Amino acid sequence: MTASTHTTPHIAGDPTLLTPRQRELVALAAELGRTRFAPRAAEHDRNASFPVENYRDLRESGLLALCVPTERGGLGADFTSFMLVAAELGRHCGATALSFNMHACATLWAGPVAEALGLTAAERADQEAHRAVHYERIVRHGKVYSQPFSEGGAASAGKAPWGTLAKKVEGGYLVTGRKLFATLAGVADYYGVLCTLDTPGASQADSLYLAVPADSMGVTVSGDWDPLGMRATVSRNLEMKEVFVRDSARLLPEGRYFEASQRCPHMFATLAAPYMGIAQAAYDFTVQYLRAELPGMPPVPRRMYPTKQQAVAQMRIMLEQARALFLQTARDARPDPDTDTRMRLLAGHYTIMESANAVCTLAIRTCGGASMLKSLPLERLYRDSRCGSLMLPWTAELCLDQLGRDCLYDPGEGDEAIESI
Repeated sequence: MTASTHTTPHIAGDPTLLTPRQRELVALAAELGRTRFAPRAAEHDRNASFPVENYRDLRESGLLALCVPTERGGLGADFTSFMLVAAELGRHCGATALSFNMHACATLWAGPVAEALGLTAAERADQEAHRAVHYERIVRHGKVYSQPFSEGGAASAGKAPWGTLAKKVEGGYLVTGRKLFATLAGVADYYGVLCTLDTPGASQADSLYLAVPADSMGVTVSGDWDPLGMRATVSRNLEMKEVFVRDSARLLPEGRYFEASQRCPHMFATLAAPYMGIAQAAYDFTVQYLRAELPGMPPVPRRMYPTKQQAVAQMRIMLEQARALFLQTARDARPDPDTDTRMRLLAGHYTIMESANAVCTLAIRTCGGASMLKSLPLERLYRDSRCGSLMLPWTAELCLDQLGRDCLYDPGEGDEAIESI
């Protein structure tokens, strides 16, 4: 066989539609992913160990401060740029991309999301002072933030106040509660904890987003971590008992998280980016496998069979459908989107999460028995892809439930009682 000139699609489809800066950031992510993250992925998946060296690379490359403003020493990436970079990282190591999402959201939420809320002058002054502290930790000291979210109840789906409580005391808060599936547990330097201000009759409007130092007295990490997929996220349980944090730990002003969740729904769409990358990786693998271009593979192509060609065509169609919605929702991100934009966001999130697994499933069937071997990445991609539809606050079921209601009901609209005959 002659040397191949076959290329795989850019994560954005047509890179000429990106800004020069976006192309530069995606290229940086691709280089790190291809040369460093991908070769390490199998070992960390097998051992359910955290890829510490990947985060060393993220620090040295500057990507750890991807969404920190340039005037604060970061790379200044906006929401769309972050989504593209996270998807490219997911193409090479889904678990690293997913945990990196948790870290970067601390800067996205404290930065652009906070800016969209119309803060008072006092809130804005506090927010600027507080986030300057967090930005400096990331830029100058390479600190890692996480975002423990799940609690095992309705709060994680946005239906009830957080069970984790923050009691106001002089100079700060005492935080008590438990988070499940806490990505980066035992690894992060700061846990971005969502909690409720401990006051009588507290509601979702009394929410807080606090950066809890991992080495604080009263913080413990517990439980085993041996899941189906996303094993290298090391998402163990996080427990806090009367942990004191200073006022400067606020990543958003008191009560503003709930407002942000209602007015800026795209803040949760970042979870889809790693799974977009996983879908792309499964397609890439299948094309290489059928063309006999995998390193170390016997030069016996399988591309000439019509069944293989049809399967790859189906995979490409699913991939492009997911990519179209991925790019559109990334570019749609703005405060107070209209109902149609919100519905498209839910449709996109559902499509990406479900398509990732559908593409991986078809890839395994198409490539055959050898693809199930742990010496090849496809079985790991398949296991990782299955986790996307389970992630709160937008599981596949919750997306369908909300989207169905929004399609059929206007805000505040209900059904009239049916009179009995």
